[in-house]
Amino acid sequence: MNRLTLVLLTAVAPISWGTTYLVTTELLPVGHPMLAGLLRALPAGLIALAIGRTVPSGWWWLKSLALGVLNIGAFFPLLFLAAERLPGGVAAAVAGAQPLIVLALSALVLHDRIRPASAIAALAGAAGVGLVVLGPDAALDGLGILAALGGVSSTGLGIILTKRWGRPAGVGPIAYAGWQLTAGGLFLLPLTLGLEGLPSRIDGDAVLGYLWLGTVGGLIAYTLWFRGIQLLPVMAPGLLALFSPIVATVLGVVLAGEAFSGAQALGIGIVLVALVGGQIVSSPRRSGERASMAAAERVDVRA
Repeated sequence: MNRLTLVLLTAVAPISWGTTYLVTTELLPVGHPMLAGLLRALPAGLIALAIGRTVPSGWWWLKSLALGVLNIGAFFPLLFLAAERLPGGVAAAVAGAQPLIVLALSALVLHDRIRPASAIAALAGAAGVGLVVLGPDAALDGLGILAALGGVSSTGLGIILTKRWGRPAGVGPIAYAGWQLTAGGLFLLPLTLGLEGLPSRIDGDAVLGYLWLGTVGGLIAYTLWFRGIQLLPVMAPGLLALFSPIVATVLGVVLAGEAFSGAQALGIGIVLVALVGGQIVSSPRRSGERASMAAAERVDVRA
């Protein structure tokens, strides 16, 4: 598989996650965002386990739990707390800082050298997202900002540890995603039942919404996402995550009739340039890096 195909497949994940806000507001019961997170993770995880027919062994029980909590279980409560206390644009703007967080964590944990071009791409992406989603009436809340930063930091660390730990030999991408989705879903289960409860009624629209979140936004998205993290340079998926707030904004304009300004158009342009430029500068240049990626891809194909 060539690099462009791998990048495009990995981008399916944040693009699908960009539909979450519209699906939640238009189809799902009001006041049950954590239930949406639970139903996006746990059923998809159990289906993936059934398909992959592989369970963790040894230290991978703890590693899968840690990754599931970071990438899914802890992320959703923090995301929903931020959504309750911040306007959507502010929360999305904070999420745009994820490439910068991934860049810093890759230097601290993976001891990667920070390339100036990668740092510029990350800064440009964050600025572009800010132009797209921040309006003149954006209000700030201290706890909401901390929750949003905690959420993107959690997933940022999840990306780094997924990259560092890799995937056990003989374990396919579906089974690997299933481990994390199940762990994250089980973490969310008591929080959802204890803090939020269940809606009094789930209609046909809600069923369609939950199916979309669990299949496209859950099983398919996370399988492609974790596979991309392992095969691509670490900054590549961090930048691809910027697709999520961009897609959410575009869907709001096209389907929900929201206003669209020149500043937002400029922001989208900046994000796209950052995405393309970031993929170019993060491509492996040394023969050792290229050989490592090729070996990882051969293992992925055999698994």
